[in-house]
Amino acid sequence: MHEKFMARAIEIARESIDTPGTLPYGAVVVKDGEIIGEGLNRADGTFDPTSHGEVDAIRDACRRLSVTNLGGADMYTSGEPCSMCVALMYQSGITRLFYAGAASDSAAFFGKLSADDPKWARSMTNQELREQVGKPIDQRTMPAEQLMAEDIVAVFDAFVDRNT
Repeated sequence: MHEKFMARAIEIARESIDTPGTLPYGAVVVKDGEIIGEGLNRADGTFDPTSHGEVDAIRDACRRLSVTNLGGADMYTSGEPCSMCVALMYQSGITRLFYAGAASDSAAFFGKLSADDPKWARSMTNQELREQVGKPIDQRTMPAEQLMAEDIVAVFDAFVDRNT
């Protein structure tokens, strides 16, 4: 049964060959033996860097089920997910991950695209991304400064008071 769902993720990825603005990263979310969400990386076509196959499959599943918790669901994806996608899988309750291509396969794929074409340029590799997001905020290469903490804590408290 796993091969059936992985074959669908790869079939979705294959759509990118003839679909401008897409990349060959397809994904499906499966729960109770049924596909509940599908996605294709449309980041370049939609000018949305979060439009990865896994993210769009999770969005699709959540919309279809009118939930934000996909506990008990599995993710099948054509490529080993980046840190953003993994974080979203945890955030949305995905239980298991199945993937076809490894991160090294994706790196080789991007290496074959013209580095001179800004369309294919990436700000950092998936490995660099993993390293950065795993660091404490004050150790990342992106400067960060906390502002107005007391103000937002007051908003949090007001929300809790109103909604509990």
